[in-house]
Amino acid sequence: MISVIFAARDEAEKLPAALTSLLKLDYPRYEVIAVNDRSRDSTCNILDQFGQTSKRLHVIDITELPPGWLGKTHALDAGYRSSCGEWLVFTDADVEFQPDVLGRTMSLTEHRGWDHLTLLAGVDMRGFWETVAIHYFSLAFLFGNSVWNVNDPRSPSYLGVGAFQLVRRSAYAAVGGHRRLAFEVIDDMKLGKIIKRGGFRSGVAIGIDEVRVRWHAGVGNVIRGVTKNLFAAVHYNLGFAILSSFVPIILSVTPWFGIFLTTGWARIFAAILLAWELTLQGASLHAFHKSPFYALAQPIGAVLCSWMILRSAIVTLRDGGVTWRDTFYPLEELRRGMV
Repeated sequence: MISVIFAARDEAEKLPAALTSLLKLDYPRYEVIAVNDRSRDSTCNILDQFGQTSKRLHVIDITELPPGWLGKTHALDAGYRSSCGEWLVFTDADVEFQPDVLGRTMSLTEHRGWDHLTLLAGVDMRGFWETVAIHYFSLAFLFGNSVWNVNDPRSPSYLGVGAFQLVRRSAYAAVGGHRRLAFEVIDDMKLGKIIKRGGFRSGVAIGIDEVRVRWHAGVGNVIRGVTKNLFAAVHYNLGFAILSSFVPIILSVTPWFGIFLTTGWARIFAAILLAWELTLQGASLHAFHKSPFYALAQPIGAVLCSWMILRSAIVTLRDGGVTWRDTFYPLEELRRGMV
């Protein structure tokens, strides 16, 4: 039995397509737990309409946020407490699943002996600026978190994404679940952390065509959308944020200057580094069904990624906290809630 759990707050635009895909899964035993987290649009009505047509869908309405919780973590905890699956899938209200994804991921998880599986989802990227920003950010995220080491139980590397995390119920309960992540902004990543550090086996697989999401529309929304996350990812440390913002520039911008402004071994090194990056980006773009020629725009992606990191730090420090889904969370409380 699998319980698919998601929180929804003002998701009326994308929710119908996501729900339709969830209720058409071909897995024999599953339920969908949808938690309406204080929505002010028609999210509640959409959930009620779908609930009338499917016995698999169970809707929970939350009207108040108790102290000491973020809205999303509180909603996911409520969903867990109302679920009955031996396995849990945590996802988002805008994610669309292919019908066979539960069967395939369960088969893989049981074959590998994992207690937790993060599935890397496909992202619907439209237009030049959106594609360049999202693709570079995605690669930086994966390399920054050493994704290739996550499957190794001896490695401390961990991963978690909001689109799809499958976790054994007993393992989730043993590490404290979202109750332990109550005030953690990057709760999806930190769920992967507490599972791995709790002594359970964690794995990562690629599901670009099996799970898809229209993340943010337009480069402006991409930049604004990660504002709450990136300063949290560097533990709200300004020095670390500044240092991290230089990494994309050093790796993806300076090799272009090195080719034209240096000679000898320096030029050869710059050329090798650039060739490696272009090959990697081109292969990744092909996997995302995008033209590999977008790889030539990697310096632009690097600058945008650096600005995302700096902007996240600047805005969070300026505001003294994070505003997420119309709720303000003070920085000092966020720091105390880090896992």
